Amino acid sequence: MMIQVSQLTKTYAGNVQALRGVDLDIGTGMFGLVGPNGAGKTTLMRTIAGLLEPTSGKVTVFGNDISTRAGRMKAKAVLGYLPQDAGLHPDLTAFEFLDYIATLKGVIQKAKRYAQVESVLEMVRLSDVSDRMLKTYSGGMRQRVGIAQALLADPKVVIVDEPTVGLDPEERVRLRAVFADVATRCTIILSTHIIEDINQSCNDLAVIGKGKVLFRGSPRELMSTAHGYVSLITTDENIPKDLIVVSSVQMENATQYRVLGVPSPKLSPISVSPTLEDGYMWLMRGMETN
Repeated sequence: MMIQVSQLTKTYAGNVQALRGVDLDIGTGMFGLVGPNGAGKTTLMRTIAGLLEPTSGKVTVFGNDISTRAGRMKAKAVLGYLPQDAGLHPDLTAFEFLDYIATLKGVIQKAKRYAQVESVLEMVRLSDVSDRMLKTYSGGMRQRVGIAQALLADPKVVIVDEPTVGLDPEERVRLRAVFADVATRCTIILSTHIIEDINQSCNDLAVIGKGKVLFRGSPRELMSTAHGYVSLITTDENIPKDLIVVSSVQMENATQYRVLGVPSPKLSPISVSPTLEDGYMWLMRGMETN
């Protein structure tokens, strides 16, 4: 396994437990880490990246234990990281900014550095606008620059934290296409609370909630956890509180609800196949009731 996490805990000041005994193995491909805000995703990503020291437990990256200085340095050499709030210099062009980051990453030779910058710009589809200042870029374009900087120095693993927050649907689609291209070259760990990003991009995922891993498997396996619990109900009355309303569509004289749970036959429910969002919401309901 490329990354192994064993019994990882992180407790902040005030006895705030962000991670509670996390066990996780991450191999090749595109891996999704999904969960609600405050679940511990960013803490886990920052710990794997060597930016936070765990309270207890162990993280190894390609066999390098990040709790040691030597191991952490070796791990950082093969990791690229895009935090949720990546700081970009607005008065630099994309090329100038990436050239600067490449220098910080130790790519000293100018010709090699320029070649790497041009390569990552091509990967994220920004070559044609690389001479424009970053302050003129859209949100999606800035995120692609962030991914490009994470790809400098040829990392084997790229960690991306909440990359599509605040982007419009068209920009999210473009960004997912970039991920698909990049994933052919290295492993991507995508942390998000947007289920559609996982559904369209990842073949392996984990769900985290309240600092614990609640599920590990494929998107199809997560969908299957809600099998038999998804229904359509058309009514002009209120939905019982024991059912989870996933979505609703206003009809001419009633409302059609997509619900999770076991509805009364009196509501004339129509059973339907679950989606990834259904599986995720059903899993989170189970966590709330336990």
